[in-house]
Amino acid sequence: MPGLTAIVNALLVPVFDRLQPGASPGVRTSERADLQVDGALALARSLHRAPREVAEEIARQAWADGLEQVCLSVEVAGPGFLNLTLSDQFVAHALGAMATDDMLGAERAARPVKVVVDYASPNAAKQMHVGHLRSTIIGDCLVRLLGFVGHQVVRENHIGDWGTPFGMLIEHLVDIGEDKAAHELAVGDLELFYQQARSAYDSDPAFADRARARVVLLQSKDPETLRLWRLLVDQSVAYFDRELRRLGTCLTRDDVVGESSYEPLLPKVVEDLEALGLLVESEGARCVFPPGYSKRDGQPLPLIVQKSDGGYTYAATDLAALRDRVERLGAGLVVYVVGLPQAQHLGMVFAVARMAGWLPEGTEAVHVGFGNVLGPDGKMFQTRQGGTIKLADLIDEAVERAAAVIAGRSPGQERLGADELGEVARAVGIGAVKYADLSTDRSRDYRFDWGRMLAFDGNTGPYIQYAHARVCSIFQRAGQEMAGAPVAFGPLSEPEERLLARRLLGFGDAVAAAVDAYAPHKLCGYLFGLASAFTDFYEHCPVLRAPDEATRASRLALSGLCGRVLAKGLDLLGIEAPRRM
Repeated sequence: MPGLTAIVNALLVPVFDRLQPGASPGVRTSERADLQVDGALALARSLHRAPREVAEEIARQAWADGLEQVCLSVEVAGPGFLNLTLSDQFVAHALGAMATDDMLGAERAARPVKVVVDYASPNAAKQMHVGHLRSTIIGDCLVRLLGFVGHQVVRENHIGDWGTPFGMLIEHLVDIGEDKAAHELAVGDLELFYQQARSAYDSDPAFADRARARVVLLQSKDPETLRLWRLLVDQSVAYFDRELRRLGTCLTRDDVVGESSYEPLLPKVVEDLEALGLLVESEGARCVFPPGYSKRDGQPLPLIVQKSDGGYTYAATDLAALRDRVERLGAGLVVYVVGLPQAQHLGMVFAVARMAGWLPEGTEAVHVGFGNVLGPDGKMFQTRQGGTIKLADLIDEAVERAAAVIAGRSPGQERLGADELGEVARAVGIGAVKYADLSTDRSRDYRFDWGRMLAFDGNTGPYIQYAHARVCSIFQRAGQEMAGAPVAFGPLSEPEERLLARRLLGFGDAVAAAVDAYAPHKLCGYLFGLASAFTDFYEHCPVLRAPDEATRASRLALSGLCGRVLAKGLDLLGIEAPRRM
């Protein structure tokens, strides 16, 4: 079923086309009416006519063309807006269609493709910390959204598991013994392991010599060195898997694709770039100069793919990975969920891939950038001692704080037993962290504030989860399952009923907006508006004690559809929807 704005847009497009081919109606939701049409303003400028005059002509033609089938009235307002009030019959019909649609009114992609999403990406033998939070949370939400609308999604956790640091890490493993090293890594004490290796490398020249020699053995595929390297990587992957599961992501061990996977492809990357005449030697390094990129002094900016000592760069690995994803996996779209500081690097990689023909016409690579996580003081989010906050500690604290908040919401919450309280606290705590991230425009920094994100009012995860729990409580008291809610939507006589209905019908548009712009905050904004509308409805419109059976059935239907949409929306964000809170 098309979204609400799409239905009305389809009715208006022929009218706009008659006035000017290709003109957009600009249908959107509005607080002043059910829908607002903005396109008459731009069209009037193009036609050199008065906006209100153009708007009035559009209204007359659209009404004659069938807009009367869905609208009760069309009003020209302000400088030339069209305010549309939908008919009760159309709203009831649209709600019924939405309630029987598995997609809840969202549309499937017109051209589904295979999409590779690169996200999370921690480094082997190093701790996952708060710096991995945004890539993981945003990437996982996009995986869910893209899959929901019908794309074939391939998840890739592109971990750092190759390169010179592994010389010192392997030597440290040898020094402390395999059993002790395996234990430290298994319990997630990667930070101490890495720091000890780095300290030995910096303070002991003999150790540093051994580490450098070990890098040569690793690159030459020495069997014993590879065995020790694999032990490090396997233990790290087991740790990543445990934390990513606790965070409730889609990622599994099967999604891990390390830098080492692309290491055998690097010579071919350089060889083919040279054959294409794209490689240029600069100060001993081998580079490509994609057009449009320059240094501050105006000189062309190189993308270095091979250093003067023969070593390959991250750019070479990124080119090999992009080429592999397109050529071997058959990706039509590759999405990189990586911090904004990498924008120029990824842009150059994409440009070089285009130049080499590894990113052919019709295949797209997109950088989904994001800002930083800041503390409540607006500075980088760190421990009180100035260290980096571990992801494991962050998850633990989220659950503990949520448990305290929920337990303090007595007397209603006293009915939750210890086990249920633990499960709800986990869902609410982790959900609060995710929602605080996803509800922020990803291009901006955001402040990590426990008090705000765990609040049960305002634009927070707990507020939306609580709205869902309220819906569940209605059906629990009614003695029936939400899935069995009626789909007979009657007259919407109260303004709170009508607002809730209108918000429900916007779900498809919200999903489309989030997918098109890789912008989870658009879905969050919709869910907050829906939860707010349901709260007003819940407080002003009795459901189980409605004045008559028809109204009771209609309000149950509204409540049930709202519960389903809230649950699906939260699921697309990667957040659980508890039945009780």
